[in-house]
Amino acid sequence: MYVAQNYSYAMLRPLQAAIREQGGEVCWFIEGNEADPSYIKADEVLLTSIEAVKAWRPDAVFVPGNVVPSFIPGIKVGVFHGFNSGKRARNGHFQIRGCFDLYCTQGPNTTERFEQLAAEHGYFRIAQTGWPALDPLFSPIIDNPYKAADDERPTILMCSTFSRNLTCAPVLYDKIKALAATGKWRWLIQFHPKMDPATVEQYKQLQNENLQFVETDNVLPLLQAADVMLCDTSSILLMFLLQRKPVVTFRNQIPSGHLLNVTDVEQVESALEQALQHPAALMTEIEQYCQELHPYMDGNSSLRVLDAANQILTDGRAGLKSKPLNLLRQFKMRKKLGYWKL
Repeated sequence: MYVAQNYSYAMLRPLQAAIREQGGEVCWFIEGNEADPSYIKADEVLLTSIEAVKAWRPDAVFVPGNVVPSFIPGIKVGVFHGFNSGKRARNGHFQIRGCFDLYCTQGPNTTERFEQLAAEHGYFRIAQTGWPALDPLFSPIIDNPYKAADDERPTILMCSTFSRNLTCAPVLYDKIKALAATGKWRWLIQFHPKMDPATVEQYKQLQNENLQFVETDNVLPLLQAADVMLCDTSSILLMFLLQRKPVVTFRNQIPSGHLLNVTDVEQVESALEQALQHPAALMTEIEQYCQELHPYMDGNSSLRVLDAANQILTDGRAGLKSKPLNLLRQFKMRKKLGYWKL
């Protein structure tokens, strides 16, 4: 399990559980200093150097990111760190960097494009599996810490990306403060880990019996606990939608029928009230969108990823071209990881 960010732990643990259930072994490796090693659990094994990874000789390396070194053993499997949220015209979700043998796609709206790219490049395979990170989303979390059984108020989850041009958090601060003060809803607030610390501190100061600020490496309990989400362009809104729950977005870059998008601060409250009513037309749009995004609700995406990885281990790279050398990228990764051996 190749980790570069704290959110990668929760994304890969369902896959780890599936591997262990099949009698396999799992080790973890952390690239760089943005992922906290303290998130490694007592029953998990952390390899702390490239030498240790090479000595362990993994059959497969699962990566919720864009790049992985070619100089470690094993087939390289891309499992993505999120959905294609369309934040940028040149979307990184579909950028091919020459690192992977297999991409495990989430649903038809990513599979089609990746199959085109596979035919164009010729050195990787595609399998539509669903996203392993979501497997626990479709099973109720026992004793969810963010649910309040004795509180019948609707729960609003506010999430936001960190990009200054896209984040709703600073713009909506005064409105959230005012809405939380009314007490008619219960608020959960969770931001991207790269959010401006000043903005984070502002929202932390709002905490009271109506509002809780949450810092976590696992957002799934939050998604299950909320009735409606308030967001901007963060891909976390797509995970929330897959529960067939409405999302209100503020100045979303690609407003669509499956979202209740607003552009003015004063529209936020009425949009949230509308979302809580689950209007039929909106729910139909959400269902149609989810079928394209991630049609699986069985919690078995990890098993499909393992089947696809095992298939390429069995078949090898027969019929595939050689991956590009990527000399500059591999040099940069060697420098970052401090590893210069062959």
